[in-house]
Amino acid sequence: MPVKVDANTVIGEKSYFEGKMLINGTLQIDGRFEGTLLMVDQIYIGPNGKVKANLEGSNIIIEGIVIGNIKAKNRVILMPTARVLGDIRTPEIMIQNGVMLEGNLHIASRPDMAIKDAIIDLYKKHE
Repeated sequence: MPVKVDANTVIGEKSYFEGKMLINGTLQIDGRFEGTLLMVDQIYIGPNGKVKANLEGSNIIIEGIVIGNIKAKNRVILMPTARVLGDIRTPEIMIQNGVMLEGNLHIASRPDMAIKDAIIDLYKKHE
């Protein structure tokens, strides 16, 4: 069952948008978006939504298809019908059974943190 979202901007099921989109508020994509960057506070990609772009936002919920890297300030939620090809950087992630995901997953309190270096430093600290 699709997630209910109170979006102030919607790309409808039979709509297509191409380019770069920067939006304040919540964007719901039930159609198709292709571009270099999709930067929105809250992003919801519905079960029929298709995105080929890098995503940046506070909270990102995916039920459709994403080809591109994802960076979230708070969390990413991948619903059972989500199909993602790309890297994900977020402090919190929820992945439900049925998801298809190929890419690197970086989970840290700060999405831009150099995780590898932090872990190696912690390991060496107790030698």
